[in-house]
Amino acid sequence: MGRLDGKVCVITGAGGGMGREAALVFCAEGAKVCAADVDGDAAVQTASDAGDAFAVQVDVADEASVRAMYAQTKERYGGIDVLYNNAGISPADDASILDTEVDAWQRVQDVNTKGVYLCCKHGIPYLLERGGGSVINVASFVALVGAATSQISYTASKGAVLSLSRELAVQFARQGVRVNALCPGPVETPLLLRIFGDDPAAYERRRVHLPMGRLAKPREIVNAALFLASDESSYVNGGTFLVDGGLTAAYVTPD
Repeated sequence: MGRLDGKVCVITGAGGGMGREAALVFCAEGAKVCAADVDGDAAVQTASDAGDAFAVQVDVADEASVRAMYAQTKERYGGIDVLYNNAGISPADDASILDTEVDAWQRVQDVNTKGVYLCCKHGIPYLLERGGGSVINVASFVALVGAATSQISYTASKGAVLSLSRELAVQFARQGVRVNALCPGPVETPLLLRIFGDDPAAYERRRVHLPMGRLAKPREIVNAALFLASDESSYVNGGTFLVDGGLTAAYVTPD
Protein backbone atom coordinates (compact mmCIF):
# COMPACT_ATOMS: atom_id res chain seq x y z
CA MET A 1 0.00 0.00 0.00
CA GLY A 2 1.44 3.36 -1.07
CA ARG A 3 1.41 6.55 0.96
CA LEU A 4 -0.49 8.36 -1.82
CA ASP A 5 -2.89 5.63 -2.89
CA GLY A 6 -5.96 7.14 -4.58
CA LYS A 7 -4.60 10.68 -4.71
CA VAL A 8 -4.40 12.76 -7.87
CA CYS A 9 -1.43 15.12 -7.89
CA VAL A 10 -0.55 17.98 -10.25
CA ILE A 11 3.19 18.69 -10.32
CA THR A 12 4.48 21.73 -12.19
CA GLY A 13 8.09 21.91 -13.32
CA ALA A 14 7.99 18.13 -13.68
CA GLY A 15 10.26 18.01 -16.71
CA GLY A 16 13.45 17.84 -14.66
CA GLY A 17 15.11 18.26 -11.27
CA MET A 18 12.93 18.06 -8.19
CA GLY A 19 9.71 18.06 -10.18
CA ARG A 20 10.69 15.01 -12.20
CA GLU A 21 11.86 13.23 -9.07
CA ALA A 22 8.55 14.05 -7.39
CA ALA A 23 6.56 12.57 -10.26
CA LEU A 24 8.55 9.33 -10.07
CA VAL A 25 8.24 9.06 -6.29
CA PHE A 26 4.57 10.05 -6.11
CA CYS A 27 3.61 7.48 -8.74
CA ALA A 28 5.63 4.82 -6.93
CA GLU A 29 3.60 5.66 -3.82
CA GLY A 30 0.30 5.08 -5.61
CA ALA A 31 -0.61 8.54 -6.91
CA LYS A 32 -1.97 9.45 -10.31
CA VAL A 33 0.12 12.35 -11.59
CA CYS A 34 -0.20 15.21 -14.03
CA ALA A 35 3.42 15.92 -14.99
CA ALA A 36 3.34 19.51 -16.22
CA ASP A 37 6.20 21.55 -17.63
CA VAL A 38 6.83 24.40 -20.04
CA ASP A 39 8.98 21.90 -21.96
CA GLY A 40 6.35 19.55 -23.32
CA ASP A 41 8.84 16.91 -24.46
CA ALA A 42 10.44 16.78 -21.02
CA ALA A 43 6.99 16.41 -19.44
CA VAL A 44 6.20 13.52 -21.78
CA GLN A 45 9.45 11.78 -20.84
CA THR A 46 8.72 12.16 -17.12
CA ALA A 47 5.18 10.85 -17.51
CA SER A 48 6.44 7.89 -19.54
CA ASP A 49 8.99 7.00 -16.86
CA ALA A 50 6.74 7.60 -13.86
CA GLY A 51 3.89 5.14 -14.33
CA ASP A 52 0.28 6.26 -13.86
CA ALA A 53 0.92 9.75 -15.19
CA PHE A 54 0.23 11.95 -18.17
CA ALA A 55 2.00 14.98 -19.53
CA VAL A 56 0.79 18.53 -19.99
CA GLN A 57 2.68 21.40 -21.56
CA VAL A 58 1.98 24.42 -19.36
CA ASP A 59 3.12 28.01 -18.98
CA VAL A 60 2.36 28.73 -15.33
CA ALA A 61 2.49 32.47 -16.01
CA ASP A 62 -0.41 32.17 -18.47
CA GLU A 63 -3.86 31.93 -16.92
CA ALA A 64 -5.49 30.05 -19.80
CA SER A 65 -2.67 27.50 -19.79
CA VAL A 66 -3.04 26.88 -16.05
CA ARG A 67 -6.82 26.52 -16.35
CA ALA A 68 -6.37 23.97 -19.13
CA MET A 69 -3.86 21.95 -17.08
CA TYR A 70 -6.32 21.44 -14.26
CA ALA A 71 -9.26 20.81 -16.57
CA GLN A 72 -7.33 18.08 -18.37
CA THR A 73 -6.36 16.49 -15.07
CA LYS A 74 -9.93 16.39 -13.80
CA GLU A 75 -11.15 15.03 -17.13
CA ARG A 76 -8.60 12.23 -16.99
CA TYR A 77 -8.71 11.31 -13.30
CA GLY A 78 -12.01 12.72 -12.02
CA GLY A 79 -10.61 15.24 -9.57
CA ILE A 80 -7.49 16.63 -7.90
CA ASP A 81 -6.14 16.13 -4.36
CA VAL A 82 -2.64 17.64 -4.34
CA LEU A 83 -1.11 20.72 -5.94
CA TYR A 84 2.68 20.63 -6.00
CA ASN A 85 3.58 24.09 -7.30
CA ASN A 86 7.22 23.50 -8.08
CA ALA A 87 7.88 25.40 -11.33
CA GLY A 88 10.39 28.22 -11.00
CA ILE A 89 13.29 29.95 -12.71
CA SER A 90 16.51 31.62 -11.62
CA PRO A 91 18.15 33.14 -14.71
CA ALA A 92 21.71 34.43 -14.83
CA ASP A 93 20.61 38.05 -15.33
CA ASP A 94 18.87 38.05 -11.94
CA ALA A 95 21.68 39.49 -9.84
CA SER A 96 22.24 42.43 -7.48
CA ILE A 97 19.47 45.00 -7.41
CA LEU A 98 22.03 47.42 -8.83
CA ASP A 99 22.49 45.25 -11.92
CA THR A 100 19.13 43.54 -12.47
CA GLU A 101 17.09 45.19 -15.20
CA VAL A 102 13.34 45.59 -14.96
CA ASP A 103 12.60 42.99 -17.63
CA ALA A 104 14.82 40.44 -15.86
CA TRP A 105 13.05 41.19 -12.57
CA GLN A 106 9.63 40.77 -14.17
CA ARG A 107 10.48 37.53 -15.94
CA VAL A 108 11.22 35.86 -12.62
CA GLN A 109 8.16 37.34 -10.91
CA ASP A 110 5.91 36.12 -13.71
CA VAL A 111 6.93 32.50 -13.26
CA ASN A 112 7.82 32.24 -9.58
CA THR A 113 5.19 34.52 -8.04
CA LYS A 114 2.39 34.89 -10.56
CA GLY A 115 2.73 31.22 -11.47
CA VAL A 116 2.09 30.08 -7.89
CA TYR A 117 -0.76 32.58 -7.59
CA LEU A 118 -2.44 31.22 -10.73
CA CYS A 119 -1.89 27.59 -9.76
CA CYS A 120 -3.47 28.21 -6.35
CA LYS A 121 -6.28 30.39 -7.72
CA HIS A 122 -7.39 27.82 -10.26
CA GLY A 123 -6.26 24.66 -8.45
CA ILE A 124 -7.73 25.13 -4.98
CA PRO A 125 -11.35 25.01 -6.25
CA TYR A 126 -10.69 21.44 -7.43
CA LEU A 127 -9.45 20.51 -3.94
CA LEU A 128 -12.57 22.05 -2.44
CA GLU A 129 -14.68 19.85 -4.70
CA ARG A 130 -13.02 16.81 -3.08
CA GLY A 131 -13.60 18.15 0.44
CA GLY A 132 -9.97 19.13 0.96
CA GLY A 133 -6.43 18.40 -0.09
CA SER A 134 -2.84 19.54 0.13
CA VAL A 135 -1.09 22.47 -1.55
CA ILE A 136 2.70 22.42 -1.57
CA ASN A 137 4.21 25.69 -2.73
CA VAL A 138 7.95 25.58 -3.33
CA ALA A 139 9.55 28.61 -1.72
CA SER A 140 13.22 28.54 -0.64
CA PHE A 141 15.56 29.06 2.28
CA VAL A 142 16.34 32.44 0.69
CA ALA A 143 12.86 33.57 1.79
CA LEU A 144 14.31 33.56 5.33
CA VAL A 145 17.90 34.76 4.98
CA GLY A 146 19.85 37.31 3.00
CA ALA A 147 22.86 36.81 0.76
CA ALA A 148 25.67 39.04 -0.40
CA THR A 149 25.71 37.10 -3.68
CA SER A 150 22.27 38.36 -4.58
CA GLN A 151 19.61 37.09 -6.95
CA ILE A 152 17.18 39.80 -5.98
CA SER A 153 14.10 38.89 -8.00
CA TYR A 154 14.33 35.19 -7.14
CA THR A 155 14.70 35.99 -3.45
CA ALA A 156 11.77 38.41 -3.51
CA SER A 157 9.61 35.90 -5.38
CA LYS A 158 10.25 33.16 -2.84
CA GLY A 159 9.43 35.53 0.02
CA ALA A 160 6.13 36.23 -1.71
CA VAL A 161 5.41 32.51 -2.08
CA LEU A 162 6.05 32.00 1.63
CA SER A 163 3.68 34.80 2.66
CA LEU A 164 1.02 33.75 0.15
CA SER A 165 1.15 30.20 1.48
CA ARG A 166 0.57 31.31 5.06
CA GLU A 167 -2.45 33.40 4.12
CA LEU A 168 -4.04 30.63 2.07
CA ALA A 169 -3.38 28.15 4.88
CA VAL A 170 -5.46 30.22 7.26
CA GLN A 171 -8.18 31.06 4.75
CA PHE A 172 -8.93 27.48 3.68
CA ALA A 173 -8.08 25.50 6.82
CA ARG A 174 -11.69 24.87 7.86
CA GLN A 175 -12.52 23.66 4.36
CA GLY A 176 -9.99 20.87 4.59
CA VAL A 177 -7.29 22.43 2.41
CA ARG A 178 -3.79 22.53 3.89
CA VAL A 179 -1.21 24.88 2.38
CA ASN A 180 2.48 24.65 3.22
CA ALA A 181 5.62 26.27 1.88
CA LEU A 182 8.43 23.83 1.15
CA CYS A 183 11.73 25.67 1.57
CA PRO A 184 14.68 23.75 0.16
CA GLY A 185 18.29 24.65 0.66
CA PRO A 186 20.67 24.45 -2.32
CA VAL A 187 19.89 21.31 -4.34
CA GLU A 188 21.81 19.35 -6.96
CA THR A 189 19.58 20.36 -9.85
CA PRO A 190 20.83 20.67 -13.45
CA LEU A 191 20.47 24.46 -13.25
CA LEU A 192 22.55 24.86 -10.11
CA LEU A 193 25.17 22.34 -11.17
CA ARG A 194 25.52 24.13 -14.49
CA ILE A 195 26.09 27.44 -12.73
CA PHE A 196 28.66 25.98 -10.34
CA GLY A 197 30.26 23.94 -13.10
CA ASP A 198 31.15 27.16 -14.88
CA ASP A 199 32.54 28.69 -11.70
CA PRO A 200 33.97 26.23 -9.14
CA ALA A 201 35.00 29.11 -6.89
CA ALA A 202 31.36 30.17 -6.60
CA TYR A 203 30.45 26.69 -5.39
CA GLU A 204 33.24 26.64 -2.83
CA ARG A 205 32.19 30.05 -1.54
CA ARG A 206 28.72 28.65 -0.86
CA ARG A 207 29.76 25.18 0.29
CA VAL A 208 31.66 26.58 3.26
CA HIS A 209 28.35 27.83 4.65
CA LEU A 210 26.64 24.43 4.41
CA PRO A 211 26.81 22.68 7.80
CA MET A 212 26.61 19.27 6.11
CA GLY A 213 29.23 20.28 3.56
CA ARG A 214 27.19 19.32 0.51
CA LEU A 215 24.16 20.16 -1.60
CA ALA A 216 20.89 18.32 -1.11
CA LYS A 217 19.89 15.51 -3.44
CA PRO A 218 16.54 16.09 -5.20
CA ARG A 219 15.10 12.99 -3.50
CA GLU A 220 15.84 14.51 -0.09
CA ILE A 221 13.54 17.42 -0.90
CA VAL A 222 10.91 15.24 -2.52
CA ASN A 223 10.74 13.06 0.60
CA ALA A 224 9.49 16.13 2.46
CA ALA A 225 6.97 16.87 -0.28
CA LEU A 226 5.77 13.27 -0.09
CA PHE A 227 5.04 13.75 3.61
CA LEU A 228 3.18 16.99 2.95
CA ALA A 229 1.14 15.41 0.16
CA SER A 230 0.17 12.42 2.28
CA ASP A 231 -2.40 12.11 5.05
CA GLU A 232 0.49 11.69 7.49
CA SER A 233 0.73 15.50 7.55
CA SER A 234 -2.98 16.01 8.27
CA TYR A 235 -2.27 18.60 11.01
CA VAL A 236 0.59 20.35 9.21
CA ASN A 237 -0.74 23.63 7.82
CA GLY A 238 0.76 27.05 7.21
CA GLY A 239 4.20 25.62 7.75
CA THR A 240 7.60 26.86 6.67
CA PHE A 241 8.92 23.40 5.91
CA LEU A 242 12.70 23.82 5.80
CA VAL A 243 14.83 21.11 4.22
CA ASP A 244 18.19 22.86 4.16
CA GLY A 245 20.66 20.68 6.04
CA GLY A 246 20.82 23.23 8.85
CA LEU A 247 21.82 26.14 6.63
CA THR A 248 19.42 28.69 8.11
CA ALA A 249 20.40 27.58 11.62
CA ALA A 250 24.10 28.16 11.05
CA TYR A 251 26.25 30.97 12.38
CA VAL A 252 29.70 29.36 12.22
CA THR A 253 30.05 26.11 10.31
CA PRO A 254 32.46 23.24 11.12
CA ASP A 255 35.98 23.37 9.72
